[in-house]
Amino acid sequence: MTFMRAPGFFARLLQVAVRGYQLFLSPYIGWSCRYQPTCSAFMLEALARHGALKGGWMGFKRIMRCHPWGGHGYDPVPGCGCEQNKASSDGENRSPALSSCK
Repeated sequence: MTFMRAPGFFARLLQVAVRGYQLFLSPYIGWSCRYQPTCSAFMLEALARHGALKGGWMGFKRIMRCHPWGGHGYDPVPGCGCEQNKASSDGENRSPALSSCK
């Protein structure tokens, strides 16, 4: 089970903007995303997982890759790396870099 922290104010603000795009602009532009999940769904998940700064940057980079000469296919939002250390139940072997993961 993956735990995600509640997004902050700026992350929520960006999520509202992306959701507005999905509802009002995307139907007129058409389905042209080369990746799965779509770029807007990727952005929403990145904002929820990583917050406004890191998630927004990840979403921006993904949108910049979405062009006819770019890649395509399945491209999920990377996690924080906590999944790698779930096997150790005592938590002593946990890396200090991963101590902020919840």
